[in-house]
Amino acid sequence: MSESVHVVCPHCDAVNRVPRARLAAGAKCGRCHAPLFAGTPVALDERRFATHLGRSDLPLVVDFWAPWCAPCRMMAPIFEEAARTLEPGARLVKVDTEQAQGLAMQFAIRSIPTLAVFRGGREVARTAGAMDLASLLAWVRQHL
Repeated sequence: MSESVHVVCPHCDAVNRVPRARLAAGAKCGRCHAPLFAGTPVALDERRFATHLGRSDLPLVVDFWAPWCAPCRMMAPIFEEAARTLEPGARLVKVDTEQAQGLAMQFAIRSIPTLAVFRGGREVARTAGAMDLASLLAWVRQHL
């Protein structure tokens, strides 16, 4: 039997056990039947972030941003393209620091955009500032 990984559904937050070999084969949620990977970043509030961080075996790449931040808005389509490229090897998520101020405080977000990579529930890398797609992909892959 192949190794299974836990993947949190981006739609209903159910935890799914999926054979690693089937991650890229159109895996669907056992609860809501939606695709587990849509190639787009998942917007998370504080409650959902805790579920994805604590229950998923996939690395999380988090974009801490705010709607009023021009570099954040400039980087949004780049982050979306990165999601299409990096899934299912990682889950890309966006956290609006205006709406999730507790997370911004918990992770000491001092400037935005701030990108962080989490593996096994722990932060393993962080960088601040907007990036182009090639730089973003290289930085994430370095920490996966």
